[in-house]
Amino acid sequence: MDIEGMHCGACATGIQMVSEGIDGVSKVFVSYDAKNGDWEYDDMKTSKEKIVKEIEALGYKAK
Repeated sequence: MDIEGMHCGACATGIQMVSEGIDGVSKVFVSYDAKNGDWEYDDMKTSKEKIVKEIEALGYKAK
């Protein structure tokens, strides 16, 4: 998923840490350089929409 608004590696780390706290997310990799991230999650516990909402709550745009 593409992420807009990251300004440094700490932004990517923050998104990754919040994502890891979402119930059902099993794996996360966020890249500041590529401005995107990959998530593995149990779709019975969470959804892409929930993950996007959490990222956007941090002030970034995700799609």
